[in-house]
Amino acid sequence: GKDCHSISGLLLSAFMYKHPCSMSEEDYQPLMDLARHPIPCNKSLFWSKTNNLVHRYTKANRDFLTLEDTLLGYIADGMSWCGISSAPGIDYYSCPKWNECENNPGSVYWKMVSKMFADAACGTVQVMLNGSIENGAFRNGSIFGSIEILHLNPEKVSTVEVWLMHDIEGTQSESCAGPSIKMLTSILENRNISITCKENHRPVQLLQCASNPDHATCRLCPYATQ
Repeated sequence: GKDCHSISGLLLSAFMYKHPCSMSEEDYQPLMDLARHPIPCNKSLFWSKTNNLVHRYTKANRDFLTLEDTLLGYIADGMSWCGISSAPGIDYYSCPKWNECENNPGSVYWKMVSKMFADAACGTVQVMLNGSIENGAFRNGSIFGSIEILHLNPEKVSTVEVWLMHDIEGTQSESCAGPSIKMLTSILENRNISITCKENHRPVQLLQCASNPDHATCRLCPYATQ
């Protein structure tokens, strides 16, 4: 029910003929207002360091939505864009990376849509974290840690359910009792949001098993002998 031509026009007008390091939220606000849409309660799925796995899961299970499954997330996923002051107004050759300047078109856009996605969440929300990375499954500096978690509305969100996934062939660096999950628990409880944690949520793990069907974890009876 959205006007795709208008959405395209608003996206282009937000950054064309502008310096790539001078973007602001006001530039994107008309686009956000037009393209936003509600998210059904209990269907929001956040993620950090699980990009490939989480999107394999939402393609297989339509009951959940990541940010990239929303309209605003979908149209920009995997894209890079920026303007230039001279004609044609778009730089087709190089755009600043996130660490090169704070107010570049991509970082401002994704921070805005991340806030909107979190603001729209209600009921129980899920987050898929990576328990096989050494620097902690939950990180304050991630988009989830620095933006999304802070914009969950305690009056609408009752519970955050963590799916802590380990690589089948990798290490298990953190459990639900690990230090970064404890830090996440403290942040949420201070905001009056409860938290639960599941290690290797089975429906997601079955996707991992599609690539490793003979692994012991993937057997119907994991501890049975052959």
